[in-house]
Amino acid sequence: MNDEASADDHLDADGKPVVPAYVEEALRTLIRWAGDDPGREGLLDTPRRVARAWREYCSGYADDPARHLRRVFEEVGGYDEIVLLKDIPFQSHCEHHMAPITGKAHIAYLPRNHVVGISKLARVLHGFARRLQVQERLTAEVADCIWNGLNPIGVAVVIEATHACMAGRGVQTPGVGMVTSRMMGVFRDDDRSRKEVLALMGY
Repeated sequence: MNDEASADDHLDADGKPVVPAYVEEALRTLIRWAGDDPGREGLLDTPRRVARAWREYCSGYADDPARHLRRVFEEVGGYDEIVLLKDIPFQSHCEHHMAPITGKAHIAYLPRNHVVGISKLARVLHGFARRLQVQERLTAEVADCIWNGLNPIGVAVVIEATHACMAGRGVQTPGVGMVTSRMMGVFRDDDRSRKEVLALMGY
């Protein structure tokens, strides 16, 4: 992170991020270029609001998703079957048009000798989703992080999402969903295991 970006980490008296003048001016320029007047009443505070919103949308850059997998539990009563967290809602933004990507993820792993708290799987997803993304890379990053962090027998990640860049511009085709998946370990190598985890996910 460069020095200009790190200035955003300072907080004002209300505990909100201080927005540097160059960021506000860039957003005023965008408003003017879009055809509106950034000096009119309804838009006076918009640059600051937008800048703060984007700090939140992109908060994943300040997160190391792998850290959420460092605390594991070995006392699981001999449990050695699939662990699946279904229908995890998320929002990201595409790196091509900075438009919203909205969807849900299914994350599964087959533990080797320990498990992780289920909320940590969602935190890994959000850590990567809160960055400028493409869905394919998001899917791979989540799966790779769990594979490397937990050393499981298998990992399966399936993401379903809609893309505002397709619905609201260009081809302008709303209601279209995109599905991506990444299978690792036993879920990639063994057809029976892959079918089992996909069935649990509802496929």
